[in-house]
Amino acid sequence: MSPVTESDLPPQTLGARVVATKVFVTGLKVDAHIGVYAHERGRTQPLVIDVELDAATAGAEHLSDTVNYELVAEAARQLAGAGHIGLVETFAERLALACLEDPKVSRARVRVDKPQALAPHAESAGVEVVLVRA
Repeated sequence: MSPVTESDLPPQTLGARVVATKVFVTGLKVDAHIGVYAHERGRTQPLVIDVELDAATAGAEHLSDTVNYELVAEAARQLAGAGHIGLVETFAERLALACLEDPKVSRARVRVDKPQALAPHAESAGVEVVLVRA
């Protein structure tokens, strides 16, 4: 059996079709001004972010055909640097909305962990939101 190369594959091989493409960023670390308590104001806290996007990218051969995950990371960094946010829920929802600005994205799942939230009693606390294109 010889290996199949990318050039050997037609767009539709024996009836196979792409049913879902997941683009993801896992474990992205950013420092953000976040929190509702007085001791959280005026300082940054680390966040760990996971993003999973459902995207229409079947047959993608160029970066412009898919979702550039560097842009996802950049959106998270910009959001973290944009000023104080009270809730991780707000951060997660804003990041998911930014991801949905790409017309190829139909669903965005964003998980935001706040490792210092319950330290030293818990490894992390946070939230996960899922937004779908209406």
